[in-house]
Amino acid sequence: MDFNEDLEASLSVLRAGGLIVYPTDTIWGIGCDAANAEAVARIYALKQRAESKSMIVLVADDRDVLKYTAGVDLSVFDYLKRQTKPTTVIYNGAIGLAANLLAEDGSVGIRIVDEPFCRHLIKRLRAPVVSTSANISGHDSPGWFGEIDPAILDGVDYVVKYRQEDREKKVPSSVIRPQKDGQIEVIRP
Repeated sequence: MDFNEDLEASLSVLRAGGLIVYPTDTIWGIGCDAANAEAVARIYALKQRAESKSMIVLVADDRDVLKYTAGVDLSVFDYLKRQTKPTTVIYNGAIGLAANLLAEDGSVGIRIVDEPFCRHLIKRLRAPVVSTSANISGHDSPGWFGEIDPAILDGVDYVVKYRQEDREKKVPSSVIRPQKDGQIEVIRP
């Protein structure tokens, strides 16, 4: 896993408010510092996506979820430990994230990432990273690097080289939303 060069370049770009294309534990994504509203706006423009459609955020561990959300039912972490597929959780009461990243009700989708490059990136940045599929809105999500539209690659400040040769088709995460009664609403299996 030699991704140090990619890690350093990505950190430099993210700290300067730039955008990257990078591999996640699911599909390739477009990312930026999740607290930088201008960078988030650039992603919406690049994807040609309405700002009313929120994007998800990747964090490195449970503590990060607690830092960027209010009133989390801790049982959700037990639920996540039982899942075999990467799972994004929609949490109410987002804190410290770019306002244009959130849904109209103030909620945010957060996934605790398990992919080594992403975990190192988030830990070194000391901030959550936006993750949205590396495609133009309305087009199919890329299953692997070779399926990414050149317009997306040209529209970011850095493209991670790590895992570009990986041809394993990836799929988006499951999406759930915990309910007040303790039940889990599955939004995307």
